[in-house]
Amino acid sequence: MKRGFWIAKILKVLVVVALVVGVVGFVTMGLWNWLVPALFSGPVVTYWQGLGLLVLARLLVGGFRHHGGRGRFGPWGHHMGQQWRERWEQMTPEEREQLRGRFREGWGRRGSCGDREAAEPKA
Repeated sequence: MKRGFWIAKILKVLVVVALVVGVVGFVTMGLWNWLVPALFSGPVVTYWQGLGLLVLARLLVGGFRHHGGRGRFGPWGHHMGQQWRERWEQMTPEEREQLRGRFREGWGRRGSCGDREAAEPKA
């Protein structure tokens, strides 16, 4: 009973992976053939070339490693957010207000492009 369950589960996963790869390959091919020839007079690609482009882009941009634990806080993952949260909770109300003031001071003096001279009045 358990052996059949696992075989069925593995087959379902393989079918879903094959479907996803197939759909993503066709989407890549379609987008390429829609945009590149019209915009850049580039070549039209086949399904397998589109899939190859997808693999190449993945290798160049991010590789195939697992990114577990990385979240919206960049390469530090949620660990840095958790550290800041713990530090914040350990601060007294006075320390928190002082930190808020330092952030406001540092960001408030900058112009839209980050230069301090743009926001400071000239004498």
